[in-house]
Amino acid sequence: MRLPLVYHDDYSPPFPAEHRFPMEKFRLLRDHLVASGLTSDAELLRPELCPSEILRLTHCPAYIERFRSGELAHEEQRRLGLPWSEALARRTVRAVGGSLLAAAQALQHGLACHLAGGTHHAHYDHPAGFCIFNDLAVISHYLLQSGQAQRVLIFDCDVHQGDGTARLLADTPEAITVSLHCEKNFPARKADSDWDIPLPMGLGDTDYLQVVDEALNYLLPLYQPDIVLYDAGVDVHRDDALGYLQLTDAGIAARDEAVLNHCLGRDIPVVGLIGGGYDKDRHALARRHGLLHHSAAKVWQARGLG
Repeated sequence: MRLPLVYHDDYSPPFPAEHRFPMEKFRLLRDHLVASGLTSDAELLRPELCPSEILRLTHCPAYIERFRSGELAHEEQRRLGLPWSEALARRTVRAVGGSLLAAAQALQHGLACHLAGGTHHAHYDHPAGFCIFNDLAVISHYLLQSGQAQRVLIFDCDVHQGDGTARLLADTPEAITVSLHCEKNFPARKADSDWDIPLPMGLGDTDYLQVVDEALNYLLPLYQPDIVLYDAGVDVHRDDALGYLQLTDAGIAARDEAVLNHCLGRDIPVVGLIGGGYDKDRHALARRHGLLHHSAAKVWQARGLG
């Protein structure tokens, strides 16, 4: 069997072409992974919509209903930064379902990847920074409350701090939030993760990879989680529009392989989520996100998983 990959055609709904958020990147990522021979469209696992009762483990029921019915207040709409549509609402709930499916596959097989996910700015009762529902927190609450995991560790390598995740899981000691992020970047007001690792602007491959290795060598033995949720944001790339770090393609691929090998080397299942990435060249961005899936397939094969 090949590496489990989760995707749905709902992920790239019709969207304004010049919008800052690259909504088509999910479809282009699928196209890239198929064209490169990593998977076939038929092999991709298609998720269901996330059930409302699972969303409610993390988010305010009134907020869930407001969003799904297109009744966000003007201020909420501004903080979200995305134009609402029924297709966007369906896509959002489906994508959380995709992260849940990817986590289930990781628990079963040791490793799985989503072609979306990592919406770490979403809060209990409002959206922020292109994020509506926080799939990292939803997965954590669901796995803990269903007894499928006793401890979850979120390793967030998006260039922006996972402020929503930190706040949503602040009172859940069994969910450990770790955020490696560029110190001088969105959001302006940071939350308190269990472990915040702020990085200086301009940090490149070598120093970044050293931080990743040192963090995981310390944190994984300390907490011994039952699963790691890995937010593999590529907005750390030197060409990213919203980043400020200086990683190359090779640096990101090395980071992804390192995270996966650190986890699997300790028999800890890990699920990869794509996180943020912003570039006007959408095809280049899709290839950048695909580094996670190619790295994961390499690790999958080397470790004889499946």
